Amino acid sequence: MIEPVVRRALEEDLGLAGDITSMGAIPAEHRSVVTAVSRHDGVIAGLDCAEIACHLVDPKITVTRLVEDGALVTPGTQIATFEGPSRSLLTAERTALNFMGHLSGIATVTAELVRAVAGTGAAIACTRKTTPGLRALEKYAVRAGGGMNHRYSLADAVLIKDNHIALAGGIRPALEGVRATVGHLVKIEIEVDTLDQLAEVLEIGADAVLLDNMTSAMLREAVAMVDGRAITEASGGITPDTAASVAATGVDLISLGWITHSAPVLDIGLDFVPG
Repeated sequence: MIEPVVRRALEEDLGLAGDITSMGAIPAEHRSVVTAVSRHDGVIAGLDCAEIACHLVDPKITVTRLVEDGALVTPGTQIATFEGPSRSLLTAERTALNFMGHLSGIATVTAELVRAVAGTGAAIACTRKTTPGLRALEKYAVRAGGGMNHRYSLADAVLIKDNHIALAGGIRPALEGVRATVGHLVKIEIEVDTLDQLAEVLEIGADAVLLDNMTSAMLREAVAMVDGRAITEASGGITPDTAASVAATGVDLISLGWITHSAPVLDIGLDFVPG
């Protein structure tokens, strides 16, 4: 699954003529050693992508990992070394760093959120708000940061949202409709915005309830109403500043789309070793 994504990224970067700068400026026989170094505190993810990028460009590149995905790093931490033909190292550099920086950024913000809710019993999860074509990688980065994955695709589980409810004609027809069409192993979750909607869901039954954009007071009441009869998931507008207070309400799960679609890139650079 990873190799085709990295291959497409390289094809996008190389265009029709390849790395014309490195081919013109660097002798073919020139060799180098470079080290990937973190410029900030963070959590590493994406080493597989970086290694695949190097080997697709040139199998003669040797990659030595100094840490593994999920490792905590500080400014100056050496992450991996890359040794081989200098032209090839320069050609693979940007694609390798793009994957490592993006995925490490996701892992880093996930880890920050996991620390923020530590001791509450709440888990941090991502959503389907991922970069098209990169979902498997971005969800992997969430796991590297200590989070958990929500459904991978529309086929994994039922999640009845507000638009489904509106188009189906209400909560009951939506729930009864999916229950009549899916297998016994498929979990059913439904989104509610109010406590009245939650009461209706509990009367009918569901495996999980998504408590959307509720205040902390509403979340506490919702958790008490559910009383263990379903998994409770809080979502909507949650940030690292508010995650701890949301977790303190007793919800089982906090889901955030921005950890995959808006996480800042972790700054990682490649330093060429003199000589």
